[in-house]
Amino acid sequence: MDASTLNPSAQGKILLIDDNRKARDELEVILGFLGETVVATNLDGWQSAAGQQLSSSADIKLTMLGPYPKDAQEALVATLAQWDMGIPVVLLGDTESGRELATGVQNAITACVPLPLRYQPVLDALHKSQVYRRHYQHLSSDQRVRDYNMFRSLVGNSAEVQRIRHVMGQVADKEVTILITGESGTGKEVVARNLHKNSSRANKPFVPINCGAIPPDLLESELFGHEKGAFTGAISTRIGRFEMAEGGTLFLDEIGDMPLPMQVKLLRVLQEHCYERVGGTKTLQTDVRILAATHKNLEDMIDAGTFRQDLYYRINVFPIEMPSLRDRAEDIPYLLNELITRLECEKRGSVRFNSSAIESLCRHPWPGNVRELANLVERMAILHPHAVVGVNDLPQKFRHLEAHEIAAEALVPEHKPVHAQAPTTLNGNGSVPQALLPLNGLDLKEYLANLERDLIEQALNDSGGVVARAADRLNIRRTTLVEKMRKYEMQR
Repeated sequence: MDASTLNPSAQGKILLIDDNRKARDELEVILGFLGETVVATNLDGWQSAAGQQLSSSADIKLTMLGPYPKDAQEALVATLAQWDMGIPVVLLGDTESGRELATGVQNAITACVPLPLRYQPVLDALHKSQVYRRHYQHLSSDQRVRDYNMFRSLVGNSAEVQRIRHVMGQVADKEVTILITGESGTGKEVVARNLHKNSSRANKPFVPINCGAIPPDLLESELFGHEKGAFTGAISTRIGRFEMAEGGTLFLDEIGDMPLPMQVKLLRVLQEHCYERVGGTKTLQTDVRILAATHKNLEDMIDAGTFRQDLYYRINVFPIEMPSLRDRAEDIPYLLNELITRLECEKRGSVRFNSSAIESLCRHPWPGNVRELANLVERMAILHPHAVVGVNDLPQKFRHLEAHEIAAEALVPEHKPVHAQAPTTLNGNGSVPQALLPLNGLDLKEYLANLERDLIEQALNDSGGVVARAADRLNIRRTTLVEKMRKYEMQR
């Protein structure tokens, strides 16, 4: 994600509620630097401040809420929801606190930003909240929360991803069997889990099984269970996946690898909603929703006689085809940001990619899709921990830029030691600041000024010194850029 994905001038102000005056002032400075308009207040006076500085709830872009006790957070979010259910909420502080809140309250929370503040989490929170607000305004009241929950796991903003979200919104709460197709690593199980979470069965189990990872002679026992003594080694009765998923969702991954004899038995269960355990005589009723997935072409398998046509029509009631990563390359900056955030949250390291490296990755064919991208991010985090990865740092097969196409690397101030400890990096398709706060702290005002100067210089370099083009890259007016260049004594 880059700064251009955020539109500071878009409707609304940020309502910042925090009793810690110092933390509130610091965040107000950061948000102001990003071009946001902030209404800063405390818990007791927020309604009065909102009434004086906001004409209506539509003026609120999002609400940032300080680290208050659980009861206070729930009460405030509930009050905001009564005012306008479409107001996104960002929690500051403990990233686990949002999970402890009531389900209805959690739906309004778009992000949790840990303290002390860092640029990337703040930018992520602003972006997610902006998308949530925009989507809410276009969705009917019975789909708003559901579709946003889907968005949280389906990362990207391409037409293909928007199509998948739209389709999921149509079918998530319908009791139909769904077949998810697509290449390996495209996120078929992510879609299946989101469909379950946004269905009427969300409070029941979601049970996945990979039909290709289990030996054919054991697959029947895995699905239906077995009675004691049914075969050698069956020393006790064991329930199967259908019983585990009772009332919920059974996800049959790689159903194209299911042997023909099992296909016949599965078809009977889908038609009659009953089965028997291996070695048993008692008929068991089942109430599960079936979601299936495969990377194979089942129609070709039907022609080859390796997949039953009647089973195909039974599971293919509603098909969802997942796009490959090469068909939605514009989502790669968003995916990188998400994967890096996960690494950091799991305390498995961190890394950044400059604009040239990201451009090179966007040209890669990605035969392994998102899974291959995730593996690359982990590898780079190990090889270049907390560093900025350029094109030449990528493995050879990921380098798709010519020498003259490689943009200048991110500039890191060298005149002040604090910046060596808190490097500025580029992230996404443009310049997005991300800082590692030194243990001994820093002068925020001076740091922001140095950061602004460096990003201006980067934009000028990338634009060949043409001020108008650099202003377009920074999303500011040309006259504003000229004033800033004069302020920092920079030559055209």
